[in-house]
Amino acid sequence: MTMLGTFIKPMHREGIPFVAGFAVISLLLFLILEPLGWIGAGLTVWCYYFFRDPQRTTPIREGLFVSPADGVVSLIEPAVPPAELGMSDAPLTRVSVFMNVFNCHVNRVPIAGRIASVAYRPGKFLNASLDKASSDNERNSLCIEIADGRQIAVVQIAGLVARRIVCFVEEDRQMMTGERFGLIRFGSRVDVYLPDGVSPLVSVGQSMVAGETVLADLTSDETPRTGRTA
Repeated sequence: MTMLGTFIKPMHREGIPFVAGFAVISLLLFLILEPLGWIGAGLTVWCYYFFRDPQRTTPIREGLFVSPADGVVSLIEPAVPPAELGMSDAPLTRVSVFMNVFNCHVNRVPIAGRIASVAYRPGKFLNASLDKASSDNERNSLCIEIADGRQIAVVQIAGLVARRIVCFVEEDRQMMTGERFGLIRFGSRVDVYLPDGVSPLVSVGQSMVAGETVLADLTSDETPRTGRTA
């Protein structure tokens, strides 16, 4: 990777109208008052940065789950998958990754499989780091059927600032681990519901990289991990 490539990442096409809008406003602000123009220019750069879509190197061994989002693990707890997916009502281990406004917001499939169902549900816009955001906030849910027939749920949750969930995939599509499936604009959260008996290999507070950080392993019998902050 070049030095330039370290700092300048490709931008997802979803960001084009936003960056263009910020750029036009910045030009108008320069005409009104130069300091305002520079503030607008800074916001334009931030908007470009928000919609960045860097390449990721995904581990591809069968059975590995990777993080669906950049951010921090905010919750690990048992929970019932969204009812609209029609999955079992038995609690599964839910791992929540919270994205702030500086994280990359392109979401990636945690494990290869077939998209069995896609379900959107409108809702509130509470702080996405809160537990009740999983049940109360606007969300888009995917049920993914993996190679052994088991199903997992991946849920995009809008947040306090986020007002638009984008999903790129449709039902019956076959997806690879780490493949892009959507994004959420301006701060949000993604939940993964692991199959019964599978423990997460991450701990609360851990930083995650979408498509790269190993979240869980179907072949592992390791107990749930704990972490410490140093």
